[in-house]
Amino acid sequence: MARRRNRNRHRRGRFGFLYKMLSVLAICGAIIAALTLFFRVDSIVITGEERYSEQEIVDATGLRIGDNLFLLNKYAIAEDLLKKLPYITAVRINRELPDTLTIDVTESAAALAAVQDGSAWLISPDGKIVEQRTPGDAGKLAELDGCRLLAPSVSTQIALETERADQQESLLALLAALDGADMLQNVQAIHLDDLTVLRMDYAERFTVELPYNANYPYKMRALQAILDSGRIESNETGTIRMTGSDGQNVFIKG
Repeated sequence: MARRRNRNRHRRGRFGFLYKMLSVLAICGAIIAALTLFFRVDSIVITGEERYSEQEIVDATGLRIGDNLFLLNKYAIAEDLLKKLPYITAVRINRELPDTLTIDVTESAAALAAVQDGSAWLISPDGKIVEQRTPGDAGKLAELDGCRLLAPSVSTQIALETERADQQESLLALLAALDGADMLQNVQAIHLDDLTVLRMDYAERFTVELPYNANYPYKMRALQAILDSGRIESNETGTIRMTGSDGQNVFIKG
């Protein structure tokens, strides 16, 4: 009798565990069915767009009204936007229940033009190639010279030769500092031909010499302070040498 009771208890235990598992699976199935049936995209809201239209952005996502709100891959959508619409530099996607998807984009502008092999490659402040044009159609963008881009292609980051890694890193850091200080519009050219000194044509009056691997936000604040100090006459041109290890800056007329 004792053995039979133990067998019955064991059998009930196994059926109880199976019942719990089936219940969990049924609940999960119901949740998945509800998400699939009821949470569908009825509205796509685009914000932050300037260069591209809302329709261009929606088309680039591949989304359609009626797509499931929870099954879509936000990261894949963002990656597609960054590739297909190169002037977009950041994407943020949010689901707003029950049926709305919001896509907030951050767009950039071209900051530099690198002319190479019959093409002008337009480069954003964060180093992304945003457009390919003919050399005569680059507008008034600052020119990047003294280097060669490796396999340039729209929607990719610029790359220089391996031996110019310091120059590439310094260029990107300088662009970020200029952009952050709202000084990019005053740049006419950036020259990387000298492996010891980075040179920048600035304000149509000055050549600014900078060291590689410098604290460029600090250097740009120092440059602005020099220009605001009144020590340089408004009609003077020359070279502002900011390469001293002691932090001293020198203005050379001419």
